[in-house]
Amino acid sequence: MSAASLKNDPAALADEAGAIGLFGGKRVLWLEPAGEEIAEAVEALLQASAAESAAIAVAGALKKTSKLLQLAESHPLGLAHQSYELSERDTERLVEDLGAQEGLRLAPGVAAEIAGAANGERGVITQELTKFALYLGASRDAPAVLDSEALEAVGAGSEGEWTHLGDLALSGETGSVADELARASGLEPISLLRALQRRLQMLAPLRAKVDEGRRPADIVASAGKSVFFKEKELVTKLLTQWDSSALARVSERLGSLERQLMRADSPPDVEAIGEELVTIARAARRR
Repeated sequence: MSAASLKNDPAALADEAGAIGLFGGKRVLWLEPAGEEIAEAVEALLQASAAESAAIAVAGALKKTSKLLQLAESHPLGLAHQSYELSERDTERLVEDLGAQEGLRLAPGVAAEIAGAANGERGVITQELTKFALYLGASRDAPAVLDSEALEAVGAGSEGEWTHLGDLALSGETGSVADELARASGLEPISLLRALQRRLQMLAPLRAKVDEGRRPADIVASAGKSVFFKEKELVTKLLTQWDSSALARVSERLGSLERQLMRADSPPDVEAIGEELVTIARAARRR
């Protein structure tokens, strides 16, 4: 549902929230980007006698005098939540704290390496630390040191390596893609494809906002923790470089290639994914 449309038809939100889904089950109404223009619609929703679906509105920074914020904070069925982007040091501290819960003491530089490989995503960080704790036999009662040697032994950062390789292709760095492919050891085509698909899935909704007339830099700045702080410049570049239709075409090609590789009787063809990455990089350069 478009937040802008609610300015002209405030009752539409309550009507939609009260409607029963065609296929049953729970629904959530998602409004993004949202601002003061939906305040009247939210007020109508909160005054409705009943609603089948919850509504989530994602807004930027709201002043304390904001009517929308006051509605959410004052009504028993409303909730206002502010999410702050972690700084680089805060992210590293988060990795250290999560590691301590697993019985891991992190050597200098390890927290930054794990945070970067996981793109700052807490769920991925937790999974990685659990893996390292299992490898080292660590627990709260028997802590162990996680150092660079252990990271390399377990293959830490492989997800980040595949993401980096995909980013080079999307950025049009044909030479760097070829060099990385030549140096890559133990290339995992399926893992690489899925890392690249996750990047496309992150870019697609952001690019849709560019198509609505917003500036890429503004969108990235307001994206919060959904864009890792070290990647903001890269994501801004990619949003400028690729439009929605091109992103959709690349995603479709990758999906087709993944199905082809997984159906094959033999191990996945490393050359096939390499050729696809070079093709993407060449298309990016043309763009």
